[in-house]
Amino acid sequence: MFERRLQEVRRHLETLRLDALLVSHIPHVRYLTGFTGSNGLCIIARKNQHFLTDHRYRDQSKTEIKGFEIHVSRIGLLEEAGKRRLLKGQSRVGFESQNLSVFAHNKLQKLLPGSALVPTLSVIENIAAVKDEFEIESIKRAVRITEKVFQKLLHILKPGLTELEVAAEIGYLHRRYGAEADAFDAIVASGIRGSLPHARASGKKIKRGELVTLDFGCRLDGYNSDLTRTVAVGRPTARARKVYQIVLDAQCRAIEAARAGIRASALDRVARGYINGKGFGEYFSHSLGHGLGIEIHEELRLSALSKEILRAGNVVTIEPGIYIPGFGGVRIEDDVVIRENGCDVLTVAPKELTII
Repeated sequence: MFERRLQEVRRHLETLRLDALLVSHIPHVRYLTGFTGSNGLCIIARKNQHFLTDHRYRDQSKTEIKGFEIHVSRIGLLEEAGKRRLLKGQSRVGFESQNLSVFAHNKLQKLLPGSALVPTLSVIENIAAVKDEFEIESIKRAVRITEKVFQKLLHILKPGLTELEVAAEIGYLHRRYGAEADAFDAIVASGIRGSLPHARASGKKIKRGELVTLDFGCRLDGYNSDLTRTVAVGRPTARARKVYQIVLDAQCRAIEAARAGIRASALDRVARGYINGKGFGEYFSHSLGHGLGIEIHEELRLSALSKEILRAGNVVTIEPGIYIPGFGGVRIEDDVVIRENGCDVLTVAPKELTII
């Protein structure tokens, strides 16, 4: 698995005419090495590969990482690479331009006075965008944990609970069921706060008759899940039922249209066009979805502005929503794998409007 990824990196080295690539973004380091710690650096050259970390991870790195020459440092990792002359003779060294700070870049220039530093864009992201079946299974396991948490929440949610209390339950239950961590801070938005697409949980108490949007996910074995469901605490209004059904129908249409070869912008239009036709277009304020995998938001965007074409093996979220100020909102989100002739929906949590 890791060998295939390294081969892909080296193909990019050839294409970009690089002698080596410095990988500094921790999720990418884990993707290439299996390292689960918080401080690591990879150098992938044409014929060898190095991994650097600090003394906290001396024993852990030896257990987790195979096929790399491991260097344990008591100084900064970039300084260690310079001290050991790991990039000696490499005239063109690529770096992750989206993830390396200006401070680190300046430090590199001082450490490698004879090398040209070449900014790269989305090398690891493009490799990681197409998942193999092992990765898809890892995401599916994370999805199952998050769905288990959702089912538990249906027995916990009630009027009087604060959004923060619900978010705390999500974090606790994720870990209780085996997740490494939450994928992101859980969104719990009740009543009129549901009109805020990314409302973080607050001290607001949930009231009877309100819709509650729950958006949360977990990380397991380095891969993330992402689930959104909107539920009703008490009997919903006719307007709430109408908005919910429009969002659900839009999402189902987009899932039906998802397949390899379709433009991301075209898939966005499937859901957006339906919502617009129902008179709620101005209230769908974000893209249809995003890539999912080693990061909760990978670069692939199901957006009206996207120029990307979906490929078999992409894992994306499909999550239309309607957000009406002064009223509230509805979002429904599933994780799907793009296949040649359709898609596999990894999320199996029920989507009909749940009334608690």
